[in-house]
Amino acid sequence: MAQQETEQLSRIMMSAALSRAIGTIAELGVADLIQSGQPQPVEQLARASKTHGPSLYRILRYLASHGLFRENEDRHFDHTPLSAALRTDAPGSYRAGAQLFHHLFAGWDGLHHSIQTGEPGFNRVFGAPIFDYIQAHPEMGPIFDAGMTSLNCYETTAMLDAYDFTGIKVLADIGGGNGSLISAVLARYPNMKGILFDLGHVAGRAKELLKAAGLAERCIVIEGSFFESIPAGADAYLFRHIIHDWTDAQSTQILGNCRKVIPANGKLLIVDCVVPAGNAPSPSKDMDIVMLTFPGGQERSEAQFRSLLKASGFALESITPTTTMISAVEAKPI
Repeated sequence: MAQQETEQLSRIMMSAALSRAIGTIAELGVADLIQSGQPQPVEQLARASKTHGPSLYRILRYLASHGLFRENEDRHFDHTPLSAALRTDAPGSYRAGAQLFHHLFAGWDGLHHSIQTGEPGFNRVFGAPIFDYIQAHPEMGPIFDAGMTSLNCYETTAMLDAYDFTGIKVLADIGGGNGSLISAVLARYPNMKGILFDLGHVAGRAKELLKAAGLAERCIVIEGSFFESIPAGADAYLFRHIIHDWTDAQSTQILGNCRKVIPANGKLLIVDCVVPAGNAPSPSKDMDIVMLTFPGGQERSEAQFRSLLKASGFALESITPTTTMISAVEAKPI
C-alpha cells in the first residue's frame, strides 16, 4: 500500500477525535468566549472555561487545522465561520446540536454490534433504546429538544419553501416533539390549524412552546404513542424525522395506524432523507449510519419508500427535494 493511502486512511481513522473535540468545545462554551475579530489568549480562555491551558491550546490548534478557529500570534485564537456557528447567540447556532452529540457520543461504541446483529448498538452501550433512555433521564429532554432544533432549524425553512401546504385545513404533526415544526408551519399558514401528537413527557414541553408562540388556540396537543394509535381529525399527517428512526416492520405499524384514520382524500407527508444511488458522497448516507447505530432505523431510497408505503396502505405521489438533505415524500391512501 502506498504512503498516500496509508496517510489518508490514518487521517480518516483519527477523524473521531475531531467530532469529539467539537462536542467538547461546544459543551464547555469556548466559542462564546470569543467575539469575532477580537482574538483571545488561550490562557484567558482556559481560565474562563475552567480547563487545562496547555491541553486546551492543543485542541484549539487541532481544530484550527480543520477550519474551526484561527490561531494568531502569541497563542491568541479568533473565530472562523465554522467556529462562530458554535456560539450560543449565532443565527441558527449549532452549539446545541454539537452538545447533543457530545452527550450521546458513547453510542458509537455500539456500531460494531450493529453491523454484527442489525440491532441498535446504542442499546448495548446505554442499556436501553435511545428514546427510553432520554425519557428515563429528565435532564436529557431539554438537551435533546435543543439539539434537534439546532440540527433541523434550516430544514424547516427549506421544507416550507419547497413544499406547498396550501389547502391543508388541519395538519397533524406526528411525533412533533417540542412543537417547533408545527409552530413554523402554522406561522407560515395563518388559516391552518394543527394537532401535535407525542408521548406525555414530550407533550408538556410542546404546550409551553405553542403557548409562548401564541399558537395554543390553533394547535391542540394530544398525548399518546403512534405504535398504539394516531388521532383522527386532520386532512394531512406529517412525519418529520420519525419514520427513519424505525425498522420497516415498526414503520409499517406506525403508518398502518395512520392509514386507519386518514381521510380518503388525505395526504401523508414523510419528511426524511431520500438516499440517492451511486457512490457519490451524500449526507443521507452519513445519517443512515447514525440511524443504524442509535435508534436502529434507516434512511431509505425511493424504491424503499415505495415498498414501505405500499405495505402500509399508501401510494407514493411525489418527492419534493429541498435545499437541505431532506425531501418531502407525499403519499395518498389506497
